[in-house]
Amino acid sequence: MTEPQPTEPPEPTGRTTDSEYGQHLDTAGTTDNVRDLDSVPSVEIISRSAVMLMSAAAEKLGLAEEDPDTAPVRDLDEARRLITALAGLITSSVEYLGPHAGAMRDGLQTLQRAFREASAEPDPPGQGPGEKYTGPVN
Repeated sequence: MTEPQPTEPPEPTGRTTDSEYGQHLDTAGTTDNVRDLDSVPSVEIISRSAVMLMSAAAEKLGLAEEDPDTAPVRDLDEARRLITALAGLITSSVEYLGPHAGAMRDGLQTLQRAFREASAEPDPPGQGPGEKYTGPVN
């Protein structure tokens, strides 16, 4: 599939906006399909960031594989970092997440539990990934 080509050459500034679709055209004439960040509500940016961190952590825990214990992409060190970042984001922005806060917290706790189960030597309570922000996870 090829990228749509602009009908006019892009402006020499390097980036133009097609305001009808919120797409950006770079100097090569390709379309990025992104919105201007100033038009995106902060809660949407926070939520999308949290979902991206959750997805990445799940991948690093091997949860996308049939058998997480033999997943070739499993990397608990990377998962720890992602879960800790997710915990910080959710904890610091919970007041803005509205009705989504509970689901975000549940997802975080699920990842924290999965990390504990995947660890050969689980961290002591309160010292697992993100637990300095969330408190101990059972």
